[in-house]
Amino acid sequence: MTTDDVLEEFRGAGALREGHFILASGRHSPIFLQKNLVFQYADRTERLCRALADQIVAQFGKPDVIVAPAVGAIIPGYEVARALGVPSIYVEREDGRFQLRRAFKIAPGAKVVVVEDVITTGGSFREAVEPIEAAGGQVLCCACIVDRSGGRANVGWPLVALATVDFPSYAPDEVPPELAALPAEEPGSKRLNR
Repeated sequence: MTTDDVLEEFRGAGALREGHFILASGRHSPIFLQKNLVFQYADRTERLCRALADQIVAQFGKPDVIVAPAVGAIIPGYEVARALGVPSIYVEREDGRFQLRRAFKIAPGAKVVVVEDVITTGGSFREAVEPIEAAGGQVLCCACIVDRSGGRANVGWPLVALATVDFPSYAPDEVPPELAALPAEEPGSKRLNR
């Protein structure tokens, strides 16, 4: 599956939006990928996640478990795990930090792939790895449907991205005037867990 194929799945679901958006990273962008509009369609989600699973196996072999940061990555994490025939668990924020909860466990030495939906800076990956390593898991790689950083995200581990795009994003104090003139929307879920 090519980057154009991935973006076509987003366009087809009405999930490639333009305006002024504050991303989960805190950066501002004129383009937002509203991935929940894609993930509401099982067929689109399965195609994307099966292609990502194939890339993971081709580069790193089959993991023992998939871990996804809640909330946005739970669906793609589950679908990648389903395609691979391995368990899917997630980490969620408690007191501002990702934790393994709900009786989820990672066996010491387990080979883990962290799956995200869309990344900009790689911050959620870096945070999600902490409880995995604390449990003794071995992170093979991080994987995402879309890397919107153009390959510049600082993930800290090898990154498998189904699509890599270079959508502009700006620090809050660097927003260009034409973007600042538009009302800002904060559509992501990270703000819900602050």
